[in-house]
Amino acid sequence: GLAPCPGCTPAQRPMRAGDWHRQTPATLINGNKRGVIFGAKYLGSTQIKSDKHPSTNARMAQAQEAVDRIKAPEGETQPMTEVDLFISTQRIKVLTADTQEAMMDHALQMISYIADIGKIVVLMARRKRKGQDTDPLSSPALQKKCTMICHVFSSEDAQIIAQAIGQAFGVAYQQFLSANGIKASDLRPGEYSDYLESQELYNGDLAHFSDSQNLRDVAITKPPGEILGLAVVESGWGSILPTVVVANLLHGGPAERSGELSIGDRIMSVNGTSLVGLPITTCQNIIRDLKSQKYVKLSIVHCPPVTMAIIRRPDPKFQLGFSVEDGIICSLMRGGIAERGGIRVGHRIIEINGQSVVATPHDKIIQTLTNAIGEIHLKTMPASTYRLLTGQEQPVFL
Repeated sequence: GLAPCPGCTPAQRPMRAGDWHRQTPATLINGNKRGVIFGAKYLGSTQIKSDKHPSTNARMAQAQEAVDRIKAPEGETQPMTEVDLFISTQRIKVLTADTQEAMMDHALQMISYIADIGKIVVLMARRKRKGQDTDPLSSPALQKKCTMICHVFSSEDAQIIAQAIGQAFGVAYQQFLSANGIKASDLRPGEYSDYLESQELYNGDLAHFSDSQNLRDVAITKPPGEILGLAVVESGWGSILPTVVVANLLHGGPAERSGELSIGDRIMSVNGTSLVGLPITTCQNIIRDLKSQKYVKLSIVHCPPVTMAIIRRPDPKFQLGFSVEDGIICSLMRGGIAERGGIRVGHRIIEINGQSVVATPHDKIIQTLTNAIGEIHLKTMPASTYRLLTGQEQPVFL
């Protein structure tokens, strides 16, 4: 949970509500990256159908409706749970006060509205239904509707909680502008919220690595003194799983003879020693030392050699947030739309929107990327793997 741990320094801990009164909102959120915690009583949650972009008055009416549904009538006992409300520029969590277990966890971008009504706080979050925006047969009226989940809390600090969430939005907005190189004056009203709604983090890696069918153990038997017979490269900065990638297999070597390894596979561990997060040279030494072994067990994630990244760019004024040199991604802006889309530093761009750019001059690649808007599909692979596959480099087999 997010409860302050004994080993945390004061600067690392979430700030408690009592400290708020001595802080301006800007100091609170900017000065404490972990966020702030308020004590509150959770009364319940309810779902409300809503237009996608209702007026402030309509939002307030929805908040009142949520309160009316959940709050017990005068004279009746109100069921409630003591909770901690954690607020940061990234997310809002509701934690049980005693065990600090997360009851709810919403990315900040999914919060649509916050209302304080006396001592009551209503937190309204979007709930996207699968297929809602993609079904061409659904009516335009239905496509404009969305489901809101409304959480209702009671707190003496209701107004301050609403201010804190508003402040978190303000700081997140400034971070967004900075990361994408945009001036606030360049954005139309509503464009920022539309952009956030479309930016559901694309990470093909996450789905791939979470699928147990792609995880496997490979047992290799070989004569002691024979190398394993594979070349490895780094997965590339920005990868969700930083480990080595099989870049080539020695023809007739033990790794190839096993029939279990392919170019692109990630090696998680070797004989029980994890390679995740280790420098490439350390990983190479661990694999090199297997030469004396008769039995080798590799834990791998089977991956295609090419990685798909999807960048969602609603307008050319949104910087892509990465730079390219000779077709290779050489830098990546943290928090930008490219990082969200799964771009990796050190990867070579193979395709842009289905068109091969392997033989395309640098200037043409830059022009294509600069002009691209909407959903941009990029296929990439580690540049070192590409050089090995095309014979530009000779592999060092381990």
